[in-house]
Amino acid sequence: MVDFTCVACRIELYCFTNRRRPDYGGMMKSLQGQLLIATPQLLDPNFSRSLVLIVQHGEEGALGLVLNRPLSLSVKEACEQVLDTEDCAVEGSMHQGGPCEGPLMVVHNHDTAGQTEIVPGLYFTTEREQIEWLLRNSHIATKFFVGYAGWGSGQLENELESTSWLLAPATPTRVFEGDEDQWTRVIREVTMGRWLDPKDLPDDPSMN
Repeated sequence: MVDFTCVACRIELYCFTNRRRPDYGGMMKSLQGQLLIATPQLLDPNFSRSLVLIVQHGEEGALGLVLNRPLSLSVKEACEQVLDTEDCAVEGSMHQGGPCEGPLMVVHNHDTAGQTEIVPGLYFTTEREQIEWLLRNSHIATKFFVGYAGWGSGQLENELESTSWLLAPATPTRVFEGDEDQWTRVIREVTMGRWLDPKDLPDDPSMN
């Protein structure tokens, strides 16, 4: 059996060794199932031009996964070289889900392998048996993550009062289609980007 609890540390070590690292006046309504879309004003390198799926959000804080930070390490390579198993049929890339260390996490579209339903058609799991099943079934839409984005109580709410993030509902299409181009596509859908290409927006908003 594969121990998934320390996968993030082992994959980060593998990538480094191989030089392949890549107030609301109270509690607001849960943002589970929403996408955080980084605005050009957000210059934190961990989240610049990122698209973050909020998996959990409650009074104790929030957990999210950055969708558009694929690693050069594939899921199959991680299985063979880091997890010491060849029982993997998934060809896609591993993703850096955020700066916080955590277990191997998967977002997918198969209800019976879902530990948590994020929104209808989107599921989340860290359970070993479910992950092993997903690794063997390449026909399931999946994204595998090491690391996550975490916010303490009230922290995400405070960030949303600034101009750092836009919000949009998560859908399977927005989650699974594309990687690096996801930010451009989604921000165009929810802003004036349909007339102004977001790629032309400066990283420093004072430059115009």
